Amino acid sequence: MLLAIASVFAVSGIAAALAALLVVAQKYLADYGECEIDINGEKKLTVQGGASLLESLTQNEIFIPSACGGRGTCAYCKLKVVEGGGPIVPVEEPYLSPEEREEGIRLSCQVKIRNNVRVEIPAELLSVKQYTCTCSRIIDLTHDIKEFRFELRDPPEISYTAGQYIQLYCPPYDGTGDVYRAYSISSNPAEKNVVDLQVRLVPGGICTTWCFEHLKEGDEVILNGPYGDFRLSDTDAPIIFIAGGTGMAPIECMLNDMRNTGNRRQATYFFGVNRVDELFHKEAMQGFERDLASFRFVPVVARPGEGSGWTGETGLVTEALERNLAPAERSKDSGERRASPASASEAYLCGSPGMIDASIAVLTNLGMPEENIFYDKFA
Repeated sequence: MLLAIASVFAVSGIAAALAALLVVAQKYLADYGECEIDINGEKKLTVQGGASLLESLTQNEIFIPSACGGRGTCAYCKLKVVEGGGPIVPVEEPYLSPEEREEGIRLSCQVKIRNNVRVEIPAELLSVKQYTCTCSRIIDLTHDIKEFRFELRDPPEISYTAGQYIQLYCPPYDGTGDVYRAYSISSNPAEKNVVDLQVRLVPGGICTTWCFEHLKEGDEVILNGPYGDFRLSDTDAPIIFIAGGTGMAPIECMLNDMRNTGNRRQATYFFGVNRVDELFHKEAMQGFERDLASFRFVPVVARPGEGSGWTGETGLVTEALERNLAPAERSKDSGERRASPASASEAYLCGSPGMIDASIAVLTNLGMPEENIFYDKFA
């Protein structure tokens, strides 16, 4: 019995000693001192070693997109590390192609600053700014989607391309850490002093819970941006928009821009929801139908339910695509089957990965070249 007790105390003592050594090692051995980050060979930052490349850049007001809070799960924060990044860590491996590894592309949230580092950062990211705003309006769009309007104070205006997104700062609350989350801009690009976001509540989501349960009208909000290359191409090809839920945001922004610029491209917008009460901004879509020369809004309700009075398209949005874009019947004169209108169009998709992947499969089957399909997946 005494031997067993002595063994327990011995093991406990060893564990305590190892823990103490670890603390000392972290304090002294992991003290990398001051390190230098060389950006594009044009700008040098002096930072304290030990933090991630992403964190070090953010502290110096260079904002790299990161929707996962630096956990290495979104892969938005890719940068080219020319020198000093160390070996690729296991967290990065699933997100880097062989070509990217060869080129030196890394997840900046996983690169630790332990020595001097040389990186290349695209010019458009170096122009990203941080904005202090006031939350001036909160509207319930559905049972789980709210629209937030943020009025910019410092700087007072933002310029962006329709389809881009911002990162919203979520401060610590109820024991959480602070995080940034990405949301597409839904507002009119001509209104440079405001940013509108459509946010769906994600059960257990840190930022969406803060938005729904803590953020109030009049509160100060911090965001940065703009980011992203989801935007309309400069062609005359007919447009097929496809979205579900908060995928409405960048599409609505594009429609606002089309109205602002007098864009006369033919456009059809398929918007899919599960129930009739999940449809929102119907009046805004009717306004676009009035103001845009060749625009048609096609809401699709998967399960209307008895007594809903719904007379529009039903089923999955992909089923509505097939019904509306199926190849025309054979010509009476030649007997040849006419091509689907999708074959000469461009598609812009926004929503869940599953919806986007299924829509791409339908569009390519209808003859649309993959290079004509552009999308923004809300993972």
